[in-house]
Amino acid sequence: MSICQPRPNLSILLLAGGRGQRMGGQDKGLLEWRGQPLIAHLNALTRPLTDDLIISCNRNAERYRAYCDRVVEDAENDFPGPLAGIRAGLALARHRQLLVLPCDSPCLDLALLEDLLSMAAETPVMLRQGEHWQPLFSLLPTQLSAALEAAWQAGERSPQRVLRKLGARALDCAVDDPRLANLNTPELLSSAVTQAL
Repeated sequence: MSICQPRPNLSILLLAGGRGQRMGGQDKGLLEWRGQPLIAHLNALTRPLTDDLIISCNRNAERYRAYCDRVVEDAENDFPGPLAGIRAGLALARHRQLLVLPCDSPCLDLALLEDLLSMAAETPVMLRQGEHWQPLFSLLPTQLSAALEAAWQAGERSPQRVLRKLGARALDCAVDDPRLANLNTPELLSSAVTQAL
């Protein structure tokens, strides 16, 4: 099956629900990179892959609706972290697998997503760079929603710890893989724009 065709049983969650602390409180998914909001780049990459594209956001929901099928907010209103967004996305997803990606990584490409999707199974998959796991780049069976909810209710807030306890497997990437660049500070965003010119 071509990567550019909608994948059966695949929902996609784009995480854009943080405080934007490293961006001076700005909503980073809506900051421009190469002439478009960061979220637009992720939309262009992922839109062809699913009929269930979800954005987790805690503000500017109307602006984000243009880039997805549905928006979801955290159940709590105090920005409790990315696990809250993943929790909400898992509960909402319509299909058996949920691909989770952060909104501030516009250099991702289809080849990397293809590698992730090829590992779909009954356990989570996370990217790993050296010894560093990347839980915000993951593929999750939605049947794990209840287990993740139980961890949340027990006080867990770390996506990495939850997914590893649930038997996550690693998709290894180079430590310096440019596709995983997080443009999550004004300096990184500005530098990436300059390099693109």
